[in-house]
Amino acid sequence: MKTAADPIRAYLSAVEREASALTADRRQELLADLAEHIEVTRAERPDAAIGEILAELGDPRTIAATALAEAGYGTAGAPPRGDADAPARRGKVHPLVPLVMLVLALPFVMAFPDNPGPVIGAVLRITGAVLLCTSVHWVAVQKTTGVLLAAVLPMVVIFAWNRSSSAPAGETPALLANLAMLALLVGTATWLWRARRP
Repeated sequence: MKTAADPIRAYLSAVEREASALTADRRQELLADLAEHIEVTRAERPDAAIGEILAELGDPRTIAATALAEAGYGTAGAPPRGDADAPARRGKVHPLVPLVMLVLALPFVMAFPDNPGPVIGAVLRITGAVLLCTSVHWVAVQKTTGVLLAAVLPMVVIFAWNRSSSAPAGETPALLANLAMLALLVGTATWLWRARRP
């Protein structure tokens, strides 16, 4: 009789086979991460079919190829250049960089409301969003949520606030609105930091 563990075991075995060029430690770390992700997803969505969960993870070859690329292996599985004991490259940009850029965009606008605040804020926000979207540390849903909450929503709110003729006059309401938006940015960055993959 087939159990739910059979397709999972087969999937992890396929990933292990495809990632055989990785060091044993890195390969075991990859398999442990995948197994944990599957377990968490099954706990969060008990009605989801195992095949559906595995399909969402992706093809074992793709996962292995990504892990090999992150570790600095070539497309043919050639070992990376340089020291064999050097730690695997996790990504070109540290995961903290896009988060800091997204959070700091608003304080620049608050500190320098005329110039150069809005320009620097826009550059930080756009660069942070691009780095977040191209990072290997988050899955697509997390990236999309992060960009919407930390880049798009603040721009829409600031634009609407500045264009609205019914916006309350005075500095106190604007300061409170900016502080609330800053709290949203910090909360989003904190969530992304905790949800990142190694």
